[in-house]
Amino acid sequence: MKYLIVNADDFGLSPGVTRGILEAHAGGILTSTSLMVDAPASEAGARGAREAPRMSVGLHADLPPALTDGGGDATARCGEELERQLRRFIELVGRSPTHMDSHHNVHRLPALELAFVEVAARHGLPMREHSGARYFSKFYGQWSGKSHLEQVALESLVDMLEREVGEGLTELSCHPGYADIASGYSIEREAELRTLCDPRASQAIDRLGITLVSYHDYPHIAGR
Repeated sequence: MKYLIVNADDFGLSPGVTRGILEAHAGGILTSTSLMVDAPASEAGARGAREAPRMSVGLHADLPPALTDGGGDATARCGEELERQLRRFIELVGRSPTHMDSHHNVHRLPALELAFVEVAARHGLPMREHSGARYFSKFYGQWSGKSHLEQVALESLVDMLEREVGEGLTELSCHPGYADIASGYSIEREAELRTLCDPRASQAIDRLGITLVSYHDYPHIAGR
């Protein structure tokens, strides 16, 4: 079986990003998201999460530069910060996250990776790139400081679905939303949102024999 989680990073980053993610879930193929617990729209994201119970919501850990710079005992300090953010997540959403990942994938940093893996394991959370879900990140509309809207167009997404979603479980990351903040990734968010909500995306998923799931389904699928 081919299983696909479509997960949006940056839930709670801003009202527009949060609204776009909820729209991509309600009217598109998005099944999951990851919440930033200290961002301007974190509380709005938490309210949206409670109103969309089918959408899995994980922790999108956003660490301060003092940690990502790796100075001092970064592993221990990172672990403490992740535990704080997990507590904050539960305060906001009213339940534990379904999974965990990080803003700008800082969990890949050698000084921090162990802390992420240990905290995720302690709480029984699937951790991006350390779980049974293959992580696919190329649905992204910018590189080398230039916008590439063709990368997040419908045709590109369908091609990715056909080539990259194989047997087992795949997580396709995305960043939909409305451009309401100063950001280097703005028009691309709105382009992603249009693509994810295009009925032809859902039709392609059906045609390719892909089953849309969320991290709510992870324990069942991973246990097979």
